[in-house]
Amino acid sequence: MTSLRARLAWATPDPASRVEAPEESLTLCELANASGLGPSAAILAGRNVLVRTERQIGAAQALLELDGLAGRLVLCPPDLAAEHLPHVLGVAEIDAIVTDVAAPSLEALGVPVLVLAAPGAPIPEMATECDSEWLLFTSGTTGLPKLVAHSLAALTGAITPALSVGARPVWASFYDIRRYGGLQVLLRALTGGCALALCDPEEPLPDHLRRLARFGVTHMTGTPSHWRRLLMSGRPDAFRPSYVRLSGEIADQPVLDGLRSLFPHAQIVHAYASTEAGVVFEVDDGREGFPADFLGRSGPIEMKLDDGSLRVRSPRTSTRYVGPDAGPLFDPEGFVDTGDIIEVRDGRCRFAGRRNGVINVGGLKVHPEEVEAVINRHPAVRLSMVRARANPITGAVVTADVALVDPGAVTTAEGVCDLRASILAMCRSALPPHKAPATIRFVPELTMTAGGKLDRSHA
Repeated sequence: MTSLRARLAWATPDPASRVEAPEESLTLCELANASGLGPSAAILAGRNVLVRTERQIGAAQALLELDGLAGRLVLCPPDLAAEHLPHVLGVAEIDAIVTDVAAPSLEALGVPVLVLAAPGAPIPEMATECDSEWLLFTSGTTGLPKLVAHSLAALTGAITPALSVGARPVWASFYDIRRYGGLQVLLRALTGGCALALCDPEEPLPDHLRRLARFGVTHMTGTPSHWRRLLMSGRPDAFRPSYVRLSGEIADQPVLDGLRSLFPHAQIVHAYASTEAGVVFEVDDGREGFPADFLGRSGPIEMKLDDGSLRVRSPRTSTRYVGPDAGPLFDPEGFVDTGDIIEVRDGRCRFAGRRNGVINVGGLKVHPEEVEAVINRHPAVRLSMVRARANPITGAVVTADVALVDPGAVTTAEGVCDLRASILAMCRSALPPHKAPATIRFVPELTMTAGGKLDRSHA
């Protein structure tokens, strides 16, 4: 049992290495060797603490302060609705809140609030370190938030430390570190003593990429939707990572091929992970999906299909859902049902979509992601989102909203009709009739979630 701060100190970071946001930065040595809570931290020993920060750097600082000190720490994503905080405080049995900016709304919740200062105070001595429990919010939650419990060991189970000081990467991510995908990048940086550049959703993409180039970023992560946005923005100036990682959504062949063309000397990796299942595997062969022999093989990470749904048993999974009304996380054999539907063809497993996102067309199943993968192969298409539309005969039909690479390239009604016909012809040649869209609508943009995924909440 070793705390996050102790692991950062053990990694002996270069004094110049830092965690950087657009307007501020902290060196890893400051984070490892100084406190922003000072003597006040003593009251949090063994307590359940909610981390609610306005800044990503504040969140990083809070996690280093609390791991090994708090009995339980809850990391709030930036888009958690304020009206859900009382529910979270009750479910997680919160004793105190740590934040980076004083806020009357937090004071009104009825638990002590501690505000982080810039690290500078001596780190308070602890009689013993505890094995802090980490509570994270599941992705895609609608309604009241759902929490799962992790340990630091499980969260860092997929991380391999850098072999030498000279080999240390410089990390960056399109993700916010207060969500699972971004937290993975933060943990990779801190446990390896590596520099990290944080994202800012308000920063224009060209400015973001120039900042990453100046910072010397070598390793970059994001969702396929993040990377599509980069691919469609033109050549990214001097930004040339040596390692590109995709996760959080299905990585289809067009986005993998686009990244290989743009970054011919980079290692292109797509990983499968979820907040519940943890990091399960990664694939670096440049092909969508994963080898079928991953299923059923023995080892610490076990995968199988049950009625087409991927199930995972692993030491990296979360331990349970949290709350008095939480259901079971595992099946009787200890596997987590991911809800992702897999199709096996020609020795390759491909993600068809989410079980709970199926469109029923006259009793036949359609996974939106499968149709989107076909539409996205069209050279004029930047991104698509497929949804159901009610139909009195079949119950539903498939429709698609499509964002184009160059919306201004099609300027006449005839051109729009021709492009729509071209996309439909591609779908009809690659898909059974019930899966081909009945209608296609061209839209300027598709809505993304704060985590960088297509927003399907209104699909």
